[in-house]
Amino acid sequence: MQKVVPFILTGSVVYVYNVARYYLPSLPDLSPIASYSFGLITLIVAFMMGNQCMEKLNHPEYTINAGLASVCTLFMSVMPTDENVDSVSALMSNLGASGIAVGMIIGLMVSIIFHIWGRLRFLKDSSIPDFLVSWINTILPFVICLALGMVLFQALAVDLFQVVLGMLQPVTSYAQTLPGFILICFIPAFFYTLGVSSWLWDAVTMPIFLAGIQANIDAVAAGQPALNIVTYEATFTMAFVTIGGMCATLGLNLLMCVSKSKQLKTMGRVFLIPSIFNINEPVMFGAPVVFNPILMLPAWINAIIGPVYVWVLMSTGLLNIPSKLIHVGQIPAPFSSMLVTEDFRAVIWWIIYLAINVMVWYPFFKVYEKSKLADEQAA
Repeated sequence: MQKVVPFILTGSVVYVYNVARYYLPSLPDLSPIASYSFGLITLIVAFMMGNQCMEKLNHPEYTINAGLASVCTLFMSVMPTDENVDSVSALMSNLGASGIAVGMIIGLMVSIIFHIWGRLRFLKDSSIPDFLVSWINTILPFVICLALGMVLFQALAVDLFQVVLGMLQPVTSYAQTLPGFILICFIPAFFYTLGVSSWLWDAVTMPIFLAGIQANIDAVAAGQPALNIVTYEATFTMAFVTIGGMCATLGLNLLMCVSKSKQLKTMGRVFLIPSIFNINEPVMFGAPVVFNPILMLPAWINAIIGPVYVWVLMSTGLLNIPSKLIHVGQIPAPFSSMLVTEDFRAVIWWIIYLAINVMVWYPFFKVYEKSKLADEQAA
């Protein structure tokens, strides 16, 4: 997923630009840039899945070929049928964020075939010239991938797109509930306090986030209200749940800046600028919060309070639900909050949440500060 993020960010830049274009209609339309970057995210995921699997499984000779085979097989699975058979828009829709799980599955399937074939070492010790052996060992697994795709998607008429969506529907539906939102926020925060980066969970959460924001974009374009609260924009870009970064550490950083402990005060002031941009690795590993029993508990509490706060605001209409792809978590709040919701009330709600965030951290911070003061006095 880290390899895919730049393509998502490309689309995000265009959506941020479109906010300015809303007020200045004379600006040129850059929507094709979004349509052919984020709009083709399933295609990109399929290629990167095959490419990265071959790299990790030590098949350098197949990194490009497996990626291309994944793309070719993907097209066989997502081509529109029936009344949409000649619809370009239907094809583009299948290649967008709603089909990202299909791209992952196709990429994995192709990777398994290439991996098994690579381990066979077919014709490796023969007298056939090396370049010919290389061609054969690329053509045969490629043919197997396309043949399997032909049997599944054409002969048996399996609609993988609908099958995957049907399988993921319970997960996606649960994710778009308050308990699901809490779990999506709490689990990465919990493991982050154990030193495990939240990037680990992107393969699980990103398809949910992208499908949610894509549905909101489509709904607004059709004149309907946005309904999906659980999106990357509401979780990260808006900087409520992740105020200061994962585990909502801005309140802790502010308390450190005015601490009686020289060490905490110095670190707090050094860490403040990154925290404003929602980058909190310095706080998490420098304060530290990671493996610190005193500070781990408020980090977990914030991971529950944040999504509940956002859910209540958006479900009651007190704050707009994001309907634009702004997949950037390092825009300072509350500017990012207002930008992603297109709602001036976001500034007020962010200030209130910052106060709540500080209050959650305060009692735990004072206990930790007391222990640090004792250490400093002893030294």
